[in-house]
Amino acid sequence: QVQLVESGGGLVQAGGSLRLSCAASGRISSNYAMGWFRQTPGKEREFVAAITWSGGSTRYADSVKGRFTISRTNAKNTVYLQMNSLKPEDTALYYCTAELSNYMTTRVDEYDYWGQGTQVTVSS
Repeated sequence: QVQLVESGGGLVQAGGSLRLSCAASGRISSNYAMGWFRQTPGKEREFVAAITWSGGSTRYADSVKGRFTISRTNAKNTVYLQMNSLKPEDTALYYCTAELSNYMTTRVDEYDYWGQGTQVTVSS
């Protein structure tokens, strides 16, 4: 079993920055991709970014390209999401996720483990 714990969410003004972190623990037997999704009430969970085990490949939603950066430190089993130039529409509950085939899918149902989420609120 794998546990994912997010941190770093909060309230920020539009144009500001936040850095989310997600620490993985438990029995992980493969090189796994990690990703971030977000969700607002009444809407589907949407893909934000993903990164392969090596960190050599990343993938972003069009809505965050050029503003968000995903990275990871495997020695610490941690993935990060640096969010710059935040907009009110970025307000959501952000979830960390892991995919055990090391595949940067954008599909919610193809990820294997999920964290509990961390709230990001951007005020205008």
